[in-house]
Amino acid sequence: MPRVYPPLEGRQPSVNISPSLVESTAGFTAGIVSTLAVHPFDVVKTRLQIEQNAKIRAGSALRVVRQIANEGLYGNGVAKDTAQVLRSFYRGLMPNMIGNSVSWGMYFMWYANIKDWISSVRGHQDQKLSAGDYFIASGASGVVTAVLTNPIWVIKTRMLSTARNTPGAYRSISHGTLDLYKSEGIKGFYRGLLPSLFGVSHGAIQFMAYEQLKNRWGTRRPNGAQGLTNVDYLYLSAVSKIFAGSITYPYQVVRARLQTYDAKARYSGAMDVVKQVWKHEGPVGFYRGCVYWQWCRLKHTVSRRTDQRDLADSGRTSSESSHRPASPSSSTKT
Repeated sequence: MPRVYPPLEGRQPSVNISPSLVESTAGFTAGIVSTLAVHPFDVVKTRLQIEQNAKIRAGSALRVVRQIANEGLYGNGVAKDTAQVLRSFYRGLMPNMIGNSVSWGMYFMWYANIKDWISSVRGHQDQKLSAGDYFIASGASGVVTAVLTNPIWVIKTRMLSTARNTPGAYRSISHGTLDLYKSEGIKGFYRGLLPSLFGVSHGAIQFMAYEQLKNRWGTRRPNGAQGLTNVDYLYLSAVSKIFAGSITYPYQVVRARLQTYDAKARYSGAMDVVKQVWKHEGPVGFYRGCVYWQWCRLKHTVSRRTDQRDLADSGRTSSESSHRPASPSSSTKT
């Protein structure tokens, strides 16, 4: 599932470049940079999510960190160079980087075009879209992206959840793809798709909250929403992300457990995961790794929006001062 964030807000480029292309390119680039920065946290979060029937205690995260470090130091019972510890925390980096960058760029491309299409169909390009319009645009974009990228998330989850020397563990994306196809067929690539589709609501809720917060926040600025600063956008992105994450996080635990190596033998489906987590771990079980996830997402938000602006600024003129979304229709305003 793509990690979705509010779209690039900024001035239109002076050169004749499609705004949706600018957004998707910025998203692709920012996805790579931010994933490199927070991948170790993602590894810890995934390990915490798949722990089953274990009570959540203070220090659980530290225990997982030590476990991952030991995998690098004493793989196969033999002491290794300490540099291997870093490799352990970056296991599964390639599928995570590909998944984030591709899905993020794809999401914004669809989001910008669908939002523009809604404005055209309703014939109010010069008016603000409603919260429902944003919900539809972000939801539809999320569904398409989730379906197309689910295979890479299955491989990513399995690689992050095990050490490289674990029997049966995937050594690389190509090895994981071939092994998954041989053992589970095409269906295996779509494990966890149902909760991923539910997770689309995360992006929809965040975007809806973001757009409404931006409009309200703009009333406090002399020039309205056009007067918002980069700091304002970072703040609004972070608040909307925390708000949406606190509501939808449980789907990530369900999805992660459905995508593990032994999921086929352990669970009959998404509802079975929900029942088992509730029975053995209680409500708190649905929030395993949540703190690490929120930290990862906030780091993603800051770094990605900064990278987006740096990339987009290269095509802007210094005389332009209005802030508006980079969408195919220059008259569409949010």
